[in-house]
Amino acid sequence: MKYPRPAYKDQSVKYTHVISPFTSAEFDVPRFDYPISAIENFRRNLARNNPLWCTNSASDVQSMGAQDVVTKEVRGTIIHTDFRKKATEDYTFVDWFNTQWTWVCSAHGAMLTPGTQLLADITDWETDLVWPNLEEWDFEETAERYMKTEYDPEKALLYDIGRGCTERLITLVGGYTEGMLAMATEPEAIKAFLDRYADFEIQLFDKINSLYPLDLVNYHDDWGTELDTFFSEKMLLDIVFEPTKKIIDHIHSKDVYFMLHSCGNITRFVPYMIDMEVDMLQIQRRAVDIPALKRKYGDKIGFNAGIEGMSFGVDNDLSKEELIKLIRESVDLYGPNGGYLTSVSVGDPEKLWDSHAELYAYSREFYDAEQGRP
Repeated sequence: MKYPRPAYKDQSVKYTHVISPFTSAEFDVPRFDYPISAIENFRRNLARNNPLWCTNSASDVQSMGAQDVVTKEVRGTIIHTDFRKKATEDYTFVDWFNTQWTWVCSAHGAMLTPGTQLLADITDWETDLVWPNLEEWDFEETAERYMKTEYDPEKALLYDIGRGCTERLITLVGGYTEGMLAMATEPEAIKAFLDRYADFEIQLFDKINSLYPLDLVNYHDDWGTELDTFFSEKMLLDIVFEPTKKIIDHIHSKDVYFMLHSCGNITRFVPYMIDMEVDMLQIQRRAVDIPALKRKYGDKIGFNAGIEGMSFGVDNDLSKEELIKLIRESVDLYGPNGGYLTSVSVGDPEKLWDSHAELYAYSREFYDAEQGRP
């Protein structure tokens, strides 16, 4: 092995703290002397341009959620689901479009509260929809505190901007059934609405990007069930493509990368995502054969994927040897030519240490070989 894997808590090794995904526990992991900064390597990964190791999102990336950029609620509303809240019972809340949501503890997420419908007719959006006024929300105070006390200049900065075009549409008309019917019967009204919503998302991005040194925006727009997409390829091209591309082009113009989070079996939409110039896909492994997509499209788009073969969440049943095997196989699978962001979810502190060490060292060896370094 070309690069050492330091033993757990080796006193000669520097280490840092990370929060294990899907837990609130903080663990020590080795802190390596990187040959280039983690931010530069992160950007090389997203550009698929000779990264030196696979970016570990737990140690190389700092993430902000949509709700994390404001100090207070306005008139009892919040801009997005507050994932920081440790709820023990289901509760309802109202977002900044005046949409009512229910946080469901068993699902670890929010759903549109049954019966919620702001627009019975999408053609009324210009007269009936009240748009959030960004000037009413206190972004600056939060940013000042964050940049002074939380920002880590050694990590790439990701901002999760929240709901995308189609997700916002279905929250206004009352659900996916109503949203798909509206797309089929009132395409011109929806195209006009989504163009205006794209402008709003761009305005929000510009506000956040003016206060934080962003490297990546994560944009949520679920386009399918686990069986297939919600809408046809023609609807994607005629209605959804243009406003989404408008947002992506603007974000790229500010030297920030774009990641599309989209649940469901969206396999047939991937070529269109490539045409949109999406940099990274964060998609559902249970519904999509991501290894097949990597083999077919890996030279054109990147993947925020887990360690292949590990269960979703914390996996403590695997031995160290099994973990190392899965990590190496995942690097071999997703690593070629870059475009692989990942992390290891392990609740055992020693296994997490060993996993971080193996992911870094093995991927260094992988890219040395791929790029012709002895």
